[in-house]
Amino acid sequence: MPIDPLLTLLRQKARYTHHELADILSLTQAEVEAKIAEFEANGTILGYQTVIDPDLSGNTDVAAFIEVKLTPERGGGFDRLAMRIAKFDQVESCHLSSGGFDLLVVVVAEDLREVARFVSEKLSTINGVLSCSTHFRLKTYKQSGFLFEVEEPEGRLPVAP
Repeated sequence: MPIDPLLTLLRQKARYTHHELADILSLTQAEVEAKIAEFEANGTILGYQTVIDPDLSGNTDVAAFIEVKLTPERGGGFDRLAMRIAKFDQVESCHLSSGGFDLLVVVVAEDLREVARFVSEKLSTINGVLSCSTHFRLKTYKQSGFLFEVEEPEGRLPVAP
C-alpha cells in the first residue's frame, strides 16, 4: 500500500501548517487535522524531529554505529533483546538487519570514552550478545533525506569536444 500523501509531506517538512497542507492536498483544514490526530493516536506518527547539522550547531557529540551479533531466543527471536538494547538512553536507533550481524545500533555520546563504557559495561554484558563491532561517524552527508552540504558549482565551465 502506498504511503499517504499527507505523511509524505510531513516527512519532507513537519512544519507545514494545517492550512498549507490542506491547500496542497485539496482537503479542508478540519480533514487534515483529523487525519493527523488519527495518525498520532494509532502510532503511525511517533513524533516530530528537527534535523540539525552538528558542525553548524557546535554539537561535539560522537556517533557510533555498532554491529551486534546475537543469539536468537527460543520463541522470541531477536525482538526481546533488540527492545532491551533500544531502551538505553544512549541508543539513537536500533535496526534488525541482514548480513554479517543481527542489529545495527546507533549510539550518540559526549565522547569516545562514553561510547566505550556503553559497549563494555552495558551492551556486551547482556546475555545473548555474542559480539560487537563499533564504527565511528566521521562526517554526515545526508540524514533523514536532508543533504548537509550543498555542492558548490565549479568556477570553470565544462570543456566540450
